[in-house]
Amino acid sequence: MEIRKSLEVGMLNDYYGTLLTQYQSEIISLYYDCDLSLAEIAERYGISRQGVRDVIVRSEQKLKEYEQKLGLVAKLTRLADKLESLASGLSSGEIKKDLDKIIKEVKEI
Repeated sequence: MEIRKSLEVGMLNDYYGTLLTQYQSEIISLYYDCDLSLAEIAERYGISRQGVRDVIVRSEQKLKEYEQKLGLVAKLTRLADKLESLASGLSSGEIKKDLDKIIKEVKEI
């Protein structure tokens, strides 16, 4: 599994997973976050591997549609990048510490 895609889908599920059914969000999490195979997930839920794959494909599509419409992940990523850029140009230790705290909070959202 491609690491970049795994991180992307995992992040999208973190932000938009509550918009999916609990079942869909759990399967996405098991596959991308816990790195379980299709067979392991299928056994856990008593469905076929193809059934698991179908849920993953549909759920990925929904998560990407939510991001396309709402753009929360992209906005927060841009904001964090701008804050990091600003922090790297600061020489005052106290202000830099405060800004670093804000950056950490934004990244945790």
